[in-house]
Amino acid sequence: MLKRLAAAGVFLLGLVWLVVGIIYAGSAGIIPRGMQVAGVDVGGSTPAAAQRELERRAVALSHVPLRLRIGDRVFTVRRSATGVKPDWEAAAEAARAHGAGFGPIRGFRRIYLRAFGSDITPSAHVDRARLEGVVSRLAAAVDHGHRDATLRLRGLRPVVAPGRTGVVLDRRAAERLILSGIVSLRREPLALPTRSDPPKVSAASLARGRAQAVVALSGPVRLIYGPTRYRVPRTRMARIVDLPTTGNEPLRIAGPGADAYFKRLQKAVNAPPKDAEFAVFSNGKVQVVPSRNGRTLDVPHTAEALLAAALSPTNRVARIAVVTAAPKRTTAEARAMGIGETVSSYETFYGGEANRIHNVQLVSHLIDDTLIAPGRQFSFNDTTGERNADKGFLEAPVIINGELQTGLGGGVCQVSTTVFNAAYEAGLEITARTNHALYISHYPQGRDATVNYPDTDLRFVNDTGHWLLLRTWVSSSSLTVALYGTSPHRKVVSDTAPLRETGAPPVKRVKDPTLLKGKTVIEEPGAPSRSTNVHRRVYSADGTLLYDNVWYSSYRGEAKVIRVGTKPKPKPKPSVNQTAARPD
Repeated sequence: MLKRLAAAGVFLLGLVWLVVGIIYAGSAGIIPRGMQVAGVDVGGSTPAAAQRELERRAVALSHVPLRLRIGDRVFTVRRSATGVKPDWEAAAEAARAHGAGFGPIRGFRRIYLRAFGSDITPSAHVDRARLEGVVSRLAAAVDHGHRDATLRLRGLRPVVAPGRTGVVLDRRAAERLILSGIVSLRREPLALPTRSDPPKVSAASLARGRAQAVVALSGPVRLIYGPTRYRVPRTRMARIVDLPTTGNEPLRIAGPGADAYFKRLQKAVNAPPKDAEFAVFSNGKVQVVPSRNGRTLDVPHTAEALLAAALSPTNRVARIAVVTAAPKRTTAEARAMGIGETVSSYETFYGGEANRIHNVQLVSHLIDDTLIAPGRQFSFNDTTGERNADKGFLEAPVIINGELQTGLGGGVCQVSTTVFNAAYEAGLEITARTNHALYISHYPQGRDATVNYPDTDLRFVNDTGHWLLLRTWVSSSSLTVALYGTSPHRKVVSDTAPLRETGAPPVKRVKDPTLLKGKTVIEEPGAPSRSTNVHRRVYSADGTLLYDNVWYSSYRGEAKVIRVGTKPKPKPKPSVNQTAARPD
């Protein structure tokens, strides 16, 4: 009986709770009583009505600047400048969802919210760049960053300047508080936190560096290289040492002062290597001038030795470190090249104006000391490069389009002709040669060679089996080009055909207003066009025919210039018959 009464009581109690839950469940579309959003009571409203009320209050606050307190300073910031936009629609919907659920369960939730309440902090859309910009400007106004302890020189005495703890804005906390202040519709100032900024380098951490600097500047240091001594006084040491900036750094030799010092030391210590060279004697023999190693200052190792001596209280001497620089051509390599005697030599004579002589001497120096490897081809244009004013070439008489004119580099062909004849007499294979457009009597007949950069070249091949050395010798009136090496003892047989006239000189008539009509004067006699050829046969030491070549040369005629008078003849004066008057 009692069990039945207890069961009935439980059933009745559950029924009562169910009825109560249903009674207080209300509408699921209405925000439950006791709900707040950002401190605003929105209970009993629809989400749309709650959103409108929240937006109305936000608009009312939009013209009220956000006040921010940092220490004893207050800053004002426009709310729109923070880049924070509260999502009032989502907040209203979140408030409604707090009282959602199945009927009776919703009712119990709403009873709880009516009794105890709840406040929702709205979410927001944040423009991170704008919010961080606001916080950065605040930090720039209030931050007092730390100052590290520093080691510096006061004269020649190392001293440590102590550090200082700074105070800086806690940027991340400031961003969170500003975001909270915007979405909570607060009017009162927000206190933004700061944090201490301790120095990263303390005075104690620089004690070791200071002790090293004291020793380094305690006296001069001497650098030695062989018998040479260089004294580094204390004042110089003070300019080349790099004092530590952190407790983990040792004293160093570095910085602009050290760079400048080692550059000066390099000028005193460095010596370039010298290649083996060839000395030519008047008897035609050639001897090898020995090569010489060079030396280069080893800056890192010298700086290391200098620092070690500076940090020593007693042994303050350091050895200069050098690196040996080998020559490009050693004595043994030069001797193996087989350059020991004259292979051929040729001399031409020159004259003319000073500019032409200057150009002859200049281009001779450009090809002088040229080495030609076995089997390699010599190119006049490749060896001299472009002949231009930047290289010092001057205006002088030169053949242009078959006429003698003034142009840059006049006289160069004197050198190319002399080189051609040296190769010709050596019996070498000549692969490119072009005669001048006009016949030049002071060149060997049929054996002139013109060049023009880059299209007209003089080339020959070193087929002697040994290296060749091309040398030039310039005097006041002659040029000699010689080839030195190991003579192959070739025999050169040469036949030159007579110089034949192939046409009369072209006639060029020039009007001359200073001559009377009908008068002519021959200003230039001109020259006929001509041709010739040279036949060369080259035999080896055992009589074998190596080359059988014919070089044909055709020369244009030089114009016969005739001045023709154009001045009108004067009119004859009329005759006057005078009759003497007689007296009657």
